[in-house]
Amino acid sequence: MVISMFIKRIEYEKEKIINPGKYPYNIPCLKGLDVLEFHSPVTFLIGENGSGKSTLIEAIAISMGMNGEGGTNNFNFSTKNTISPLHQYIKVVKTSKLPQTKFFLRAESFYNFATHLDEIEQDSGGIFTYYGGKSLHEQSHGESFMAVMKNRFGKNGLYILDEPEAALSPTRQMSLLILMKQLIDEGSQFIIVTHSPILLSYPGAEIYDLDHFFSLRKYEETEYYQLYKLFINDKDCILNELLSKDIYNIKD
Repeated sequence: MVISMFIKRIEYEKEKIINPGKYPYNIPCLKGLDVLEFHSPVTFLIGENGSGKSTLIEAIAISMGMNGEGGTNNFNFSTKNTISPLHQYIKVVKTSKLPQTKFFLRAESFYNFATHLDEIEQDSGGIFTYYGGKSLHEQSHGESFMAVMKNRFGKNGLYILDEPEAALSPTRQMSLLILMKQLIDEGSQFIIVTHSPILLSYPGAEIYDLDHFFSLRKYEETEYYQLYKLFINDKDCILNELLSKDIYNIKD
Protein backbone atom coordinates (compact mmCIF):
# COMPACT_ATOMS: atom_id res chain seq x y z
CA MET A 1 0.00 0.00 0.00
CA VAL A 2 1.24 3.47 -0.94
CA ILE A 3 0.15 6.29 1.38
CA SER A 4 0.21 9.54 -0.56
CA MET A 5 -0.79 13.01 0.46
CA PHE A 6 -1.12 15.78 -2.08
CA ILE A 7 -2.54 18.36 0.33
CA LYS A 8 -0.83 18.76 3.70
CA ARG A 9 -2.94 21.59 5.02
CA ILE A 10 -5.00 24.62 4.12
CA GLU A 11 -4.47 28.06 5.59
CA TYR A 12 -7.30 30.54 5.88
CA GLU A 13 -5.91 34.00 5.17
CA LYS A 14 -8.69 35.85 6.96
CA GLU A 15 -6.51 38.88 7.61
CA LYS A 16 -6.77 39.72 3.89
CA ILE A 17 -10.57 39.84 3.87
CA ILE A 18 -11.97 43.35 3.48
CA ASN A 19 -15.56 42.61 4.57
CA PRO A 20 -15.37 39.80 7.14
CA GLY A 21 -18.99 40.35 8.17
CA LYS A 22 -20.35 39.37 4.75
CA TYR A 23 -21.15 35.90 3.43
CA PRO A 24 -19.34 33.54 3.20
CA TYR A 25 -16.78 34.92 5.66
CA ASN A 26 -19.40 35.23 8.42
CA ILE A 27 -20.08 31.47 8.47
CA PRO A 28 -19.62 30.57 12.15
CA CYS A 29 -17.14 27.73 11.62
CA LEU A 30 -14.78 29.98 9.66
CA LYS A 31 -14.31 32.34 12.58
CA GLY A 32 -12.20 29.75 14.36
CA LEU A 33 -10.37 28.45 11.30
CA ASP A 34 -6.74 29.31 10.81
CA VAL A 35 -5.10 26.07 9.65
CA LEU A 36 -6.66 22.73 8.77
CA GLU A 37 -4.20 19.83 8.73
CA PHE A 38 -4.52 16.63 6.70
CA HIS A 39 -2.77 13.60 8.18
CA SER A 40 -4.78 10.78 6.61
CA PRO A 41 -5.51 9.88 2.98
CA VAL A 42 -9.20 10.14 3.94
CA THR A 43 -10.55 13.29 5.59
CA PHE A 44 -14.23 13.86 6.37
CA LEU A 45 -15.90 17.20 7.07
CA ILE A 46 -19.15 16.90 9.01
CA GLY A 47 -21.69 19.30 10.42
CA GLU A 48 -25.31 20.38 10.32
CA ASN A 49 -26.86 21.94 7.22
CA GLY A 50 -25.58 25.49 6.89
CA SER A 51 -22.38 24.84 8.79
CA GLY A 52 -20.27 25.75 5.75
CA LYS A 53 -19.06 22.29 4.69
CA SER A 54 -19.90 22.61 0.99
CA THR A 55 -18.67 26.19 0.82
CA LEU A 56 -15.30 25.20 2.26
CA ILE A 57 -14.85 22.08 0.16
CA GLU A 58 -15.76 24.06 -2.96
CA ALA A 59 -13.04 26.58 -2.09
CA ILE A 60 -10.48 23.79 -1.64
CA ALA A 61 -11.42 22.24 -5.00
CA ILE A 62 -11.17 25.56 -6.84
CA SER A 63 -7.84 26.30 -5.15
CA MET A 64 -6.60 22.98 -6.55
CA GLY A 65 -7.62 24.01 -10.06
CA MET A 66 -10.91 22.14 -10.31
CA ASN A 67 -14.19 23.48 -11.62
CA GLY A 68 -16.46 24.84 -8.90
CA GLU A 69 -19.53 23.00 -10.22
CA GLY A 70 -17.70 19.71 -10.48
CA GLY A 71 -15.22 17.93 -12.70
CA THR A 72 -11.53 18.42 -13.24
CA ASN A 73 -9.27 21.30 -14.19
CA ASN A 74 -10.33 20.62 -17.81
CA PHE A 75 -13.92 21.68 -17.10
CA ASN A 76 -14.84 25.35 -17.04
CA PHE A 77 -18.62 25.28 -17.46
CA SER A 78 -20.86 27.41 -15.25
CA THR A 79 -24.66 27.25 -15.29
CA LYS A 80 -25.17 29.94 -12.66
CA ASN A 81 -22.73 32.18 -10.84
CA THR A 82 -23.15 30.75 -7.34
CA ILE A 83 -19.48 30.07 -6.62
CA SER A 84 -18.40 31.83 -3.43
CA PRO A 85 -15.20 33.93 -3.35
CA LEU A 86 -13.87 32.02 -0.34
CA HIS A 87 -11.23 30.29 -2.47
CA GLN A 88 -9.45 33.62 -2.86
CA TYR A 89 -8.48 33.39 0.81
CA ILE A 90 -7.70 29.68 1.01
CA LYS A 91 -4.02 28.82 0.66
CA VAL A 92 -3.39 25.16 -0.10
CA VAL A 93 -0.06 23.83 1.16
CA LYS A 94 0.86 20.89 -1.04
CA THR A 95 3.38 18.11 -0.78
CA SER A 96 6.09 17.60 -3.39
CA LYS A 97 3.99 14.93 -5.13
CA LEU A 98 1.46 15.95 -7.76
CA PRO A 99 -1.74 13.98 -8.36
CA GLN A 100 -1.97 12.17 -11.69
CA THR A 101 -5.67 12.97 -11.77
CA LYS A 102 -8.15 14.94 -9.69
CA PHE A 103 -11.89 15.29 -9.58
CA PHE A 104 -14.48 17.34 -7.71
CA LEU A 105 -17.75 15.42 -7.42
CA ARG A 106 -20.65 17.31 -5.89
CA ALA A 107 -24.24 16.11 -5.64
CA GLU A 108 -25.70 19.62 -5.83
CA SER A 109 -24.59 20.32 -9.40
CA PHE A 110 -24.20 16.80 -10.77
CA TYR A 111 -27.10 17.25 -13.20
CA ASN A 112 -25.32 20.27 -14.71
CA PHE A 113 -22.10 18.27 -14.97
CA ALA A 114 -23.87 15.41 -16.77
CA THR A 115 -25.51 17.88 -19.17
CA HIS A 116 -22.12 19.41 -19.93
CA LEU A 117 -20.76 15.97 -20.82
CA ASP A 118 -23.68 15.49 -23.23
CA GLU A 119 -22.84 18.80 -24.89
CA ILE A 120 -19.18 17.82 -25.32
CA GLU A 121 -20.19 14.44 -26.75
CA GLN A 122 -22.52 16.11 -29.23
CA ASP A 123 -19.88 18.63 -30.33
CA SER A 124 -16.80 16.44 -30.63
CA GLY A 125 -17.60 12.91 -29.48
CA GLY A 126 -15.53 10.53 -27.42
CA ILE A 127 -16.06 11.96 -23.92
CA PHE A 128 -18.43 9.15 -22.90
CA THR A 129 -15.52 6.72 -23.26
CA TYR A 130 -14.15 8.06 -19.99
CA TYR A 131 -17.46 7.76 -18.15
CA GLY A 132 -18.65 4.23 -18.86
CA GLY A 133 -19.60 4.55 -22.51
CA LYS A 134 -22.97 6.29 -22.33
CA SER A 135 -24.67 9.47 -21.14
CA LEU A 136 -24.92 9.86 -17.39
CA HIS A 137 -28.48 11.06 -17.96
CA GLU A 138 -29.36 7.60 -19.30
CA GLN A 139 -28.59 6.07 -15.92
CA SER A 140 -30.14 6.43 -12.50
CA HIS A 141 -28.65 9.02 -10.16
CA GLY A 142 -26.79 6.37 -8.18
CA GLU A 143 -25.63 4.50 -11.28
CA SER A 144 -24.29 7.68 -12.85
CA PHE A 145 -22.38 8.58 -9.66
CA MET A 146 -20.79 5.15 -9.57
CA ALA A 147 -20.04 5.32 -13.31
CA VAL A 148 -18.04 8.51 -12.75
CA MET A 149 -16.13 7.12 -9.79
CA LYS A 150 -15.41 3.70 -11.31
CA ASN A 151 -14.35 5.04 -14.71
CA ARG A 152 -12.90 8.47 -13.98
CA PHE A 153 -11.13 7.87 -10.67
CA GLY A 154 -7.67 6.28 -10.93
CA LYS A 155 -4.50 5.72 -8.95
CA ASN A 156 -2.51 8.59 -7.47
CA GLY A 157 -5.54 10.85 -7.61
CA LEU A 158 -7.00 13.65 -5.50
CA TYR A 159 -10.75 13.29 -5.06
CA ILE A 160 -12.97 15.85 -3.39
CA LEU A 161 -16.54 14.64 -2.84
CA ASP A 162 -19.47 16.71 -1.63
CA GLU A 163 -22.22 14.53 -0.11
CA PRO A 164 -21.84 11.54 -2.46
CA GLU A 165 -24.38 9.61 -0.37
CA ALA A 166 -27.13 11.88 -1.75
CA ALA A 167 -27.26 9.61 -4.79
CA LEU A 168 -26.15 6.31 -3.29
CA SER A 169 -28.12 3.58 -1.57
CA PRO A 170 -26.53 2.00 1.52
CA THR A 171 -25.28 -0.85 -0.67
CA ARG A 172 -23.72 1.60 -3.12
CA GLN A 173 -22.12 3.46 -0.23
CA MET A 174 -20.45 0.23 0.81
CA SER A 175 -19.28 -0.20 -2.79
CA LEU A 176 -17.76 3.26 -2.56
CA LEU A 177 -15.84 2.22 0.56
CA ILE A 178 -14.35 -0.68 -1.41
CA LEU A 179 -13.42 1.62 -4.30
CA MET A 180 -11.85 4.11 -1.90
CA LYS A 181 -9.71 1.37 -0.34
CA GLN A 182 -8.48 0.27 -3.75
CA LEU A 183 -7.59 3.82 -4.79
CA ILE A 184 -5.95 4.69 -1.48
CA ASP A 185 -3.80 1.57 -1.77
CA GLU A 186 -2.75 3.02 -5.13
CA GLY A 187 -1.76 6.38 -3.69
CA SER A 188 -4.95 8.47 -3.77
CA GLN A 189 -6.28 11.04 -1.30
CA PHE A 190 -9.94 11.80 -0.50
CA ILE A 191 -11.55 14.83 1.13
CA ILE A 192 -15.26 14.22 1.66
CA VAL A 193 -18.25 16.12 3.02
CA THR A 194 -20.84 13.64 4.26
CA HIS A 195 -23.74 12.90 6.59
CA SER A 196 -23.38 9.16 6.10
CA PRO A 197 -22.38 6.97 9.06
CA ILE A 198 -21.51 4.27 6.52
CA LEU A 199 -18.91 6.38 4.74
CA LEU A 200 -17.63 7.85 7.99
CA SER A 201 -16.67 4.37 9.16
CA TYR A 202 -13.66 4.24 6.82
CA PRO A 203 -10.75 2.96 8.98
CA GLY A 204 -8.16 5.54 9.95
CA ALA A 205 -10.03 8.50 8.51
CA GLU A 206 -9.86 11.92 10.12
CA ILE A 207 -13.25 13.43 10.94
CA TYR A 208 -13.46 17.20 11.44
CA ASP A 209 -16.65 18.50 13.06
CA LEU A 210 -17.44 21.98 11.74
CA ASP A 211 -20.23 22.47 14.29
CA HIS A 212 -17.52 22.41 16.95
CA PHE A 213 -14.89 24.54 15.23
CA PHE A 214 -13.09 21.71 13.41
CA SER A 215 -12.69 19.45 16.42
CA LEU A 216 -11.42 15.99 15.54
CA ARG A 217 -13.99 13.29 16.29
CA LYS A 218 -13.79 9.56 16.65
CA TYR A 219 -16.36 7.70 14.58
CA GLU A 220 -18.46 6.72 17.60
CA GLU A 221 -18.42 10.34 18.83
CA THR A 222 -20.13 11.70 15.72
CA GLU A 223 -23.73 12.80 15.98
CA TYR A 224 -24.61 10.79 12.86
CA TYR A 225 -23.41 7.52 14.38
CA GLN A 226 -25.11 8.22 17.71
CA LEU A 227 -28.44 9.25 16.19
CA TYR A 228 -28.63 6.31 13.81
CA LYS A 229 -27.68 3.89 16.57
CA LEU A 230 -30.24 5.40 18.93
CA PHE A 231 -32.99 5.22 16.33
CA ILE A 232 -32.26 1.65 15.25
CA ASN A 233 -31.93 0.38 18.81
CA ASP A 234 -35.10 2.07 20.07
CA LYS A 235 -37.19 2.91 17.02
CA ASP A 236 -40.60 2.73 18.68
CA CYS A 237 -39.64 5.00 21.53
CA ILE A 238 -38.08 7.59 19.21
CA LEU A 239 -41.04 7.57 16.82
CA ASN A 240 -43.48 7.90 19.69
CA GLU A 241 -41.57 10.91 20.98
CA LEU A 242 -41.30 12.53 17.54
CA LEU A 243 -44.81 11.89 16.25
CA SER A 244 -46.67 12.66 19.44
CA LYS A 245 -45.67 16.31 19.15
CA ASP A 246 -47.67 18.92 17.28
CA ILE A 247 -45.68 18.87 14.05
CA TYR A 248 -47.48 21.92 12.75
CA ASN A 249 -45.81 24.05 15.41
CA ILE A 250 -42.27 22.96 14.52
CA LYS A 251 -40.31 25.99 13.37
CA ASP A 252 -36.79 24.57 12.83
